Amino acid sequence: MITVGLDIGTQSVKAIALNNDDDKVLARAQTFSGFDPVTAIQTVIEQILKISGCTQADIAAIAATGSSIDLAPSNAVTVSMMSADAKAATTLFPKAQTIIDVGAEEARAVKCDTRGVMTDFVVNERCAAGAGTFIEAMARALEIKMEDMGTLSLKAERASSINASCVIFGESDVVSLIHKQEPKHEIARAVYDAMADRVSSMVHRLGINPEIVLVGGVAKDVGFVTSLKRKLDVDISIPEFPEYAGALGAALIVASRGRQ
Repeated sequence: MITVGLDIGTQSVKAIALNNDDDKVLARAQTFSGFDPVTAIQTVIEQILKISGCTQADIAAIAATGSSIDLAPSNAVTVSMMSADAKAATTLFPKAQTIIDVGAEEARAVKCDTRGVMTDFVVNERCAAGAGTFIEAMARALEIKMEDMGTLSLKAERASSINASCVIFGESDVVSLIHKQEPKHEIARAVYDAMADRVSSMVHRLGINPEIVLVGGVAKDVGFVTSLKRKLDVDISIPEFPEYAGALGAALIVASRGRQ
């Protein structure tokens, strides 16, 4: 039997199939939510069933988390995003006590005790300036591909100054720097540094306890990871599939409840 873990975001839906016997991930898949997120949820479930070789009859439970959790299937067990992050991170990194999750829509940080139990959390205000959408908007302003931003930023030895309090202000600053003929790689680094400033400020409010684990889709962006390490001045652990942490954590929590 398997537990299906869903992370339902406003931009995409991530899903995993978790073997209930040994907590092994059998399949991962994601799809864009588009204008019909409910259909996207069904599509991604079908995808992981096909990849794992399982059927609907093999599903013991469905666990759901994410910013659009209200769209979860009616038979799903819902799990808070903070709890899902904490469970996934502490399972993958048993010594983890600070978990940072930066996705497309928002950023959040969770603090755990030595047993892996969540003790506190903080969520970035609902502004894309602290999330992946900020990088996407700045890449458009620079007229470069979003996937090239991170590598480009690593070429810079210094960064220009931009406003990270709002996407619109930030984009205006980037356009001004372009008109001043500032090098694109320095502007790219400025984007990541400004975003890292916002996220690190949020983490400092929570309090930093090592080991620090970074999850969420933005954890795959080398530019942001480099800037965040520089701002926090600590090592950061990143799982192999950071974008699936929410889905994994939700599935682990619900599978554990089922065994109990």
